[in-house]
Amino acid sequence: MPVRIKLGLSLGVVIVAAIAAYFQHILGHDRIQYVVAFLGCFMIFAMWLFPEVKREDSAGSVRRDSLPRQG
Repeated sequence: MPVRIKLGLSLGVVIVAAIAAYFQHILGHDRIQYVVAFLGCFMIFAMWLFPEVKREDSAGSVRRDSLPRQG
């Protein structure tokens, strides 16, 4: 995934997590507020830490052009 998309997605997750944590605070749900904030941070951390899966055609998959045609 390109860095520009990761940055935009990270910004979106930060905004949504901050708004959700704020509303949980307003409602008086202190523990849930911290859970929401932690999950937002964890999602961003995991997106940047783990690479995107890239599959190759020859990695155990059957190519579409090698299948017999049914008539």
